[in-house]
Amino acid sequence: MNEPSAPAAGVPESPGTPVTVSPRLVVPDPGRASAFYRDALGTEEAFRSPPGDDGRPSVVVHLLGGSSFRVSPAVPSWGWLSPDDLGGSAVLLEIETGDPDAVGERMTAHGAEVVVPIENRPYGLRSGRLRDPFGHLWIITGPPR
Repeated sequence: MNEPSAPAAGVPESPGTPVTVSPRLVVPDPGRASAFYRDALGTEEAFRSPPGDDGRPSVVVHLLGGSSFRVSPAVPSWGWLSPDDLGGSAVLLEIETGDPDAVGERMTAHGAEVVVPIENRPYGLRSGRLRDPFGHLWIITGPPR
């Protein structure tokens, strides 16, 4: 077994110190994306920054269960590129839920595309993959039927 590497600068060494990772989804239109995540996933909007010069908020924070994620506009000069800019998503977001079928149906009803159908898998879970209208990929997983 390999020895653990040294902690990254600024990351607490104590195992009891909470550390969170919150993804930031880069999209062309944060307002439209936020409406999709609210309607399709049932997120709660915890914060929305005032509109910038371009009329778009620089960040919208969404709460989903015990997790959070942020939505921000694409700003190529900052290196903030959307899946459309990249030609696809480089990240998979995973939702673990008691009813993956209901989540998948709600997402598709609001414009998500099924990439891999939600079904029982040989590894003991029910899961599938969807692409939201902004190009982000979501794995929806839960207990088998």
